[in-house]
Amino acid sequence: MHNFLDFEKPIAELEGKIEELRHLSDDGEINIADEVEKLQGKVDRLLRQTYGKLSAWQKTQVARHPDRPHFQHYISALVEDFTPMAGDRLFGEDHAIVGGLGRFRGYSVMVIGHEKGADLNSRVKHNFGMARPEGYRKAQRLMRMAERFGLPVITLVDTAGAYPGIGAEERGQAEAIARSIEVCLDVEVPLLSVIIGEGGSGGAIALAAANRVYMLEHSIYSVISPEGCASILWRSGEQAQEAAEALRLTAQDLLRLGVIDDIIPEPLGGAHRAAKMTIKGVGDKLEAGLRDLVRDSGLQLKQARRQKFLEMGQKGLS
Repeated sequence: MHNFLDFEKPIAELEGKIEELRHLSDDGEINIADEVEKLQGKVDRLLRQTYGKLSAWQKTQVARHPDRPHFQHYISALVEDFTPMAGDRLFGEDHAIVGGLGRFRGYSVMVIGHEKGADLNSRVKHNFGMARPEGYRKAQRLMRMAERFGLPVITLVDTAGAYPGIGAEERGQAEAIARSIEVCLDVEVPLLSVIIGEGGSGGAIALAAANRVYMLEHSIYSVISPEGCASILWRSGEQAQEAAEALRLTAQDLLRLGVIDDIIPEPLGGAHRAAKMTIKGVGDKLEAGLRDLVRDSGLQLKQARRQKFLEMGQKGLS
């Protein structure tokens, strides 16, 4: 059974009825195939209606769905011979950011991304995808290694933001994020990034200052979470829905504003309902982007990337 979101209650009721009918069919000789087909048609229509007009807050909920495919799912399906690499060579290992070498559809690549975890134990291990400074310094190390060997870099972003703990601040969280952005803008290899869930604050841009930035249809990307924004502006998290609308954090808003390069469609009902289809769509988009970028020289890639982000600032000020 799916984990249903608050706005999916009518869908949950219909799918519950379908499950009950299927159990009845299994227990006896009653043929209820026609009734199940009718109910399934209603579910599909309701999904289209619901997901065709999601608000920014509802998209935020979908982006955070616990069943949404995570970094490890993408690696398992898209990257062959993945060899994880650990440590920042300065302090220690951070499990919120995972990175390593592998082969993606014929290309040798460096893949780096946030891992939130799929159950309680793995979420605790990966700190819910919120990296400490050593995670960002590990990312810097791996990007420089990829540059040394001429390997494209792929990053998969899914984090509520960098970890705000005292220890992280003591070890230079802001500096680590700033350096990671600097390395993203400086490496002379193709750099592609996909926002697969949440793209939160500097913790996201630290891996997403790329030549190509893509977002899944129901992912979000923002300087701050809606709850964080509401707590600053209204001293309460109750206005999170209003903040989500004002932040323009959806993929559709950000494509219109020129912050991202393209949107990757999700299956009907969101990525969590058809993970394999979602992962294939991400793979196809990355392959197409990589095919275009490998034609350019390292210097061209670096200059184009830097100019892209400079233009965003100029447009925003005009």
